[in-house]
Amino acid sequence: MNFLHIKLAAYVILFFACIEQEEVTPVHRVIENEKFAQLSYLALGDSYTYGESVSTKKSFPKQLEKSLEDKLETTIQTKVIAQTGWRTDNLLDAIASADLETSYDFVTLLIGVNNQYQGLSFAKYEDEFSSLLATAIKFAGNKPNRVVVISIPDWGFTPFGQDRDRQKISSEIDQYNAFAKSKSAASKVHFIEITDITRAGLDKPELVARDGLHPSGEAYKLFVNRIAPIISGALKD
Repeated sequence: MNFLHIKLAAYVILFFACIEQEEVTPVHRVIENEKFAQLSYLALGDSYTYGESVSTKKSFPKQLEKSLEDKLETTIQTKVIAQTGWRTDNLLDAIASADLETSYDFVTLLIGVNNQYQGLSFAKYEDEFSSLLATAIKFAGNKPNRVVVISIPDWGFTPFGQDRDRQKISSEIDQYNAFAKSKSAASKVHFIEITDITRAGLDKPELVARDGLHPSGEAYKLFVNRIAPIISGALKD
């Protein structure tokens, strides 16, 4: 072997040694850490999102925030656009006037119970929920899989609703949820069913807040147990 061959062989050995050295830190780990350095969350809704009659930290958006922070080892900035008593039109108006970011890493939407409670036209809900869903998708960076629609709780299964026509309440809430579920599927958005949890409210008083109407922090924890895995999976796609 002449001097030129020896020199060439040395270069080849050095090249592969450099490659092996660079592979000590896996590229996917660097990307993953950057991806979850900090996340942003937009929660849209009414009293069930606001967390009426529970402390802020026990509302489902804050419990969801904490659950995902622990699971993903990150920090989450949560923006809540929700108030007790809001209908679909109130939420649309609030979004239009709110100071919001252009997009968020994920969005939840839970709305409609006050449309049902006030006996408003179902067609109104269909139209305005569709607009809200489109808006939620836009705020999720036009990524439908980053949006979660949550079913409406059944307030008929609470002390407040005990003396009402519970069969009528449940039937109407089922109608609202069926539309939201269908619309979510058509839009390729996740739909999470939590109504069954709230329908245990009379048998399990611990699931109802002190006002006798809204879900308790324990009920919201059960919501989060269903929502968190879906969002965690979507964020990793």
